[in-house]
Amino acid sequence: LQAWGISFKRVVFMYECLLEMPVTIRRGDVAYEIMAFAQEHSATHIVTTASASPRFHHLCKTISLAMPGGSRLEVLADEPFIDDEGYVDLKRFSRYWGQVKPRAMGR
Repeated sequence: LQAWGISFKRVVFMYECLLEMPVTIRRGDVAYEIMAFAQEHSATHIVTTASASPRFHHLCKTISLAMPGGSRLEVLADEPFIDDEGYVDLKRFSRYWGQVKPRAMGR
C-alpha cells in the first residue's frame, strides 16, 4: 500500500466497505493470498473479471506462473463502464469520476 501511495484513510474506507459484504478478508501479498485461498478450497481454476488497474496484469501473470499443471486462471471480459479514450486517472475516485461522468451519465 505504501508503494502505491494509498493513504490510511482510504484503507479504512475500503475495509469498512468490505465489512458490509459477504467476503473473506485476507492480508498480505495479493497473488500469494489468492493462490493460498484456492489451495485451501481445492480449486483448480481461478476466475476473475478484467480490471483497468495497472497492477492487475502483473497479478494475473504472477498467479498464472504459480498455478500447478492442469490449473488455470480465467479472466472474463466485462462490458466497460465507459469507452476508454486514453489515460484514465485511477488513483482517486473523485478524479476518475470527474473524467468519466460526462460519458457515463450523458449530457
